[in-house]
Amino acid sequence: MSDEDKAATSLPEEEPEQPSEAAFGSEDVLDDVEPAPPAPRVKARRSPWNRGRDRVLAAVLAVVVVAVALVISATSDSEGTDRTKADPPPPLPAAPNAVPGSMAEIWSARSGATPIPVAVGDSVVTADGGEVAARDPLTGQIRWHYTRDLPLCTLNETWGRVNAVYHKTENCSEVTQLDPGTGRITAQRNGNAELGTRLVSDGSHVTTTGKKLLDTWRDDLVQSAEYGQVPALVNAGKQPRTGCTYGTVAAASGKVGVIERCPGDPADRLSVYKAAPEKDDEPQMAFSSVLAGKRARVIAMSGDLTAVILPDQKLLVIYNGDGSQRAAYPLDVPAADLAADPQGGVEQTSQTAANVYWFSGSKVLALSRDDLSPRWTLGSAMGPGVTFAGQLVVPIKGGLAVLDENDGSTIRTVGVDRRGYAGPVRLGTAGPVLLEERGDTLTALK
Repeated sequence: MSDEDKAATSLPEEEPEQPSEAAFGSEDVLDDVEPAPPAPRVKARRSPWNRGRDRVLAAVLAVVVVAVALVISATSDSEGTDRTKADPPPPLPAAPNAVPGSMAEIWSARSGATPIPVAVGDSVVTADGGEVAARDPLTGQIRWHYTRDLPLCTLNETWGRVNAVYHKTENCSEVTQLDPGTGRITAQRNGNAELGTRLVSDGSHVTTTGKKLLDTWRDDLVQSAEYGQVPALVNAGKQPRTGCTYGTVAAASGKVGVIERCPGDPADRLSVYKAAPEKDDEPQMAFSSVLAGKRARVIAMSGDLTAVILPDQKLLVIYNGDGSQRAAYPLDVPAADLAADPQGGVEQTSQTAANVYWFSGSKVLALSRDDLSPRWTLGSAMGPGVTFAGQLVVPIKGGLAVLDENDGSTIRTVGVDRRGYAGPVRLGTAGPVLLEERGDTLTALK
């Protein structure tokens, strides 16, 4: 018997009988032991997916999953977006030492979603329909574009980046922030901005305007404050007032100023609150005061000061940071200019190192940045001014006026052919190029 056979055979654990010497060499007693029966075969369980009908069902499920994935993909934001990117643009040539004696159009493009020219870095950005496009300021050639299958609500430049707001579902809820040089997306958010919104910035935060809600964001588009009628409200009782509607909005030095019209108030109310309170859903008020009249408009803020127009009283009133009145000045502006709030709740203003310029609709009023006191007025204007080639330039009928910023006196004028356009003109600059926003068209002059 082999060692393998011995190992496979089981014997009782009793003391075996010792055989005699004669037994050696006789038949082995183990020859009569029957081999152990083989272990029974266990029949494997049939897979439930081996039946024909199950294989058909699995195939149908796979097709459904693929179809659902395709539907989700087709309706996702990425499928509704067409975009290109670019390398950073070369530096622009410097502006001339003085405003040229003549300027002519070098290119123009549709830009209905930019209230003012947007020039940032070494690019000019236009926005129309669903397309945001960065252009060469000298040629108008598109360097990159970002296009959604949604209409743009508005666009601005803050923090050296472009903030594009799109109309999605019921409001202007989709926001995309883009690098102006390359077209790279730097931030995105969904919000609750109202239709017709504009973006107001103090350089550190951006606020969306609206009749019932103002939202404020920091530079990564995270909400820092909300003011007014909050949709899908979770914690009630945190807003200072309810049932109010809003007029004009301005911002400066980490604060937002707004004209409120609230039930029970005898006149309009001026409220100023922090752009970045401790809790984003709980406004921190600097002050809120009922004014001396209705149809009020906040036209400018500088430091802790706020300038408000009272049309019925024909006054420009300056308020301190605690809401107390600092000064009041008579206002010589046609009544028609003040008949209604401006579009989007944002006044047509611009700033230089010395002054804030407010365009009433027919006149430009220069306010000192130090105390917002009026310095001079220019009639027959078409918009507020900007600094170009080291000089103050204001759009006027038939061209441009180069002015002394201290007293508003005209140094000279430059003719510009606007091809019959007679509406408001907003100016911007990009190196040696002067930009004019004429309604829905951006025009570059050189």
